[in-house]
Amino acid sequence: MRQVEDDERALVLRLIQGDPVAFERLFRQHNAAMIRFCTGMVQSRSSAEEVVQDTWIAVLGRIDLFEGRGSLAGWIYTILINKARSRARREGRTVLFDDQGDGDGLADAFNGRGHWRNLPELWEDLTPERHIEGRSVLQHVEAIIETLPSTQRAVLILRGQQELEPGEVCALLGISEGNLRVLLHRARLAVRNALDRLNAGL
Repeated sequence: MRQVEDDERALVLRLIQGDPVAFERLFRQHNAAMIRFCTGMVQSRSSAEEVVQDTWIAVLGRIDLFEGRGSLAGWIYTILINKARSRARREGRTVLFDDQGDGDGLADAFNGRGHWRNLPELWEDLTPERHIEGRSVLQHVEAIIETLPSTQRAVLILRGQQELEPGEVCALLGISEGNLRVLLHRARLAVRNALDRLNAGL
């Protein structure tokens, strides 16, 4: 954990100094996920791309204000969410992340730690051919994520892809940890079902 914190501090210092290589690294790491995240909040992908571009401008302009109380990714997504909500309001949309539910059927699919009881067959049998097909599978997964409800998409990207801590995700989205678990499980189940259909050739 300490190494991660030290690496992040070093990255922030390089960004403050205007290091273009450091920014390119950060951009490549987060940009695609930020667009997927934002598309669930605004009217279109083009709007999402504009919001993400504005977010990057704000990140570069305010990076010296980053205090390290949370992760750098969490700080970036805080800016992104605020800008996306402002854009959504201008578009006449309301974005709420709180989505109560009982997690229908999730207990059968996941264990108490939030991991699948049984991995999708597609992942259990990683033949050389499937390694070669990995890029198309990844594209399929990304397409699935874009079809998820905004609440599920948000938690899957922040927790599952960006690996933010549960408390940080809850603070960003204004949801409880119980709600976070339900949303994350639903999102993972949707991805798993889609992968199973892919594996079956449907």
